[in-house]
Amino acid sequence: MTPNSTPTLLIVDDEKPTRDGLRAALEDKFDVYVAEDAATAWQLLERESFDVLLTDLRMAGEDGLKLIHRAKSLNKPPVCILMTAYGSEELAVDAMKQGADDYIPKGKMQIDELELRIQRALKRQSLEVENTQLHQRLDQKFGVRSLLGEAPSMKEVFDTIQAVAPTKATVLVTGESGTGKELVAKAIHQNSTRARGPMITVNCAALPATLLEGELFGHEKGAFTGAHERRLGRIEQAQGGTLFLDEIGEIDATTQVKLLRFLGERTFERLGSSKTMTADVRLITATNKDLQALVKAGKFREDLYYRLAVVPIQLPPLRDRVVDIPALSQSFLSEFSQENGKPVKSFSTEALELMLAYRWPGNVRELRAAVEHAVVLCRGDQVLPRDLPVSVRTPEAVATGEETRQKIATGSVSVKEAERQLLIHALQECKGNRTEAAKKLGMSRRTLHRRLHEFHLDGF
Repeated sequence: MTPNSTPTLLIVDDEKPTRDGLRAALEDKFDVYVAEDAATAWQLLERESFDVLLTDLRMAGEDGLKLIHRAKSLNKPPVCILMTAYGSEELAVDAMKQGADDYIPKGKMQIDELELRIQRALKRQSLEVENTQLHQRLDQKFGVRSLLGEAPSMKEVFDTIQAVAPTKATVLVTGESGTGKELVAKAIHQNSTRARGPMITVNCAALPATLLEGELFGHEKGAFTGAHERRLGRIEQAQGGTLFLDEIGEIDATTQVKLLRFLGERTFERLGSSKTMTADVRLITATNKDLQALVKAGKFREDLYYRLAVVPIQLPPLRDRVVDIPALSQSFLSEFSQENGKPVKSFSTEALELMLAYRWPGNVRELRAAVEHAVVLCRGDQVLPRDLPVSVRTPEAVATGEETRQKIATGSVSVKEAERQLLIHALQECKGNRTEAAKKLGMSRRTLHRRLHEFHLDGF
């Protein structure tokens, strides 16, 4: 339901006088639809999005409780209210377990009370959705910069996210596996005007070409062998929100043509149907492949590439932003220490040196996994080299001596500078509270004062 729109109401009852009476009484406040049984109601629920489902309990075929249970599995479930002439406390409890938002005995039902309870249920649902989405938006809005990092290249990424999020532009996010492409897509969605709508994600590499087309555009019953019922595609499911297509470089030629048409006209057809449909969906795509190289090789349509890359965002690999490793590592350390109930507070200088020198082929995803590994194996309050994964600390993986110093210098950060940044990061997170910062870093307040003096940060 959009602001100032009339709520849509589906009334399900096998008694025609009851259906007609409720419709006449409620159609001034609601856009009313009716169904005589659960099967008919389910067809409507699959085809249309309803704000409220008002259903009788006992009907021929499937009963109202089962219908409510199915309705709550929809991508945008309606408020569900059960009506019955067979009232009991046990039935009311069972109704709530099945997902009902309210329960009304028919014999005691007054139209004014029914309207009031429907409006209350709608308001309650709206507040719950807004609360969830507000937390998500705040998390993305204020958490993206610290999670993505402080390297100049990542600050540029964050600025681009802020600029593009409120617009309708299609965005192409590129970068190696594990650099955080899906995080960028989520940040754009949560900071956009579509944040109240859904964000639907499809991994194009996870589906064969024969299934991907139907997954995106949907299909009608009988469209192909095994299509036993109509299925809404991901484009329809993302109505009013964002569709994120990960690994877009994997889609086949036929799907490329259909996607190009959708981007140009916002129209499509389900498989097995000639009915043209429209969808208000923003598209964000991502890939770890070089799409321009695929275009030159004739494996990706040039016109589709330019449609997708209206605003390109390139995520650099972690090895090119070594300056971000300390803050990212400390953030993951806090997360996994709390999750595992372990008092691990910091990294030893030797462990941090190994982490700064390692090239991280799996990028931020690999770093996160390595920190979790270290926390699980750590026997004290500080991560030591022995706690890190073997891949991070073997001679083959990490250069030694002068090479290590050169590699760290190439990344524009030294171990000492990394330690300095950790101190600054902790103080910023604790809003200058030195007691809290010392606790966060696993050191005494006196030690913190000494380290701040060493790094000429006494006035911080």
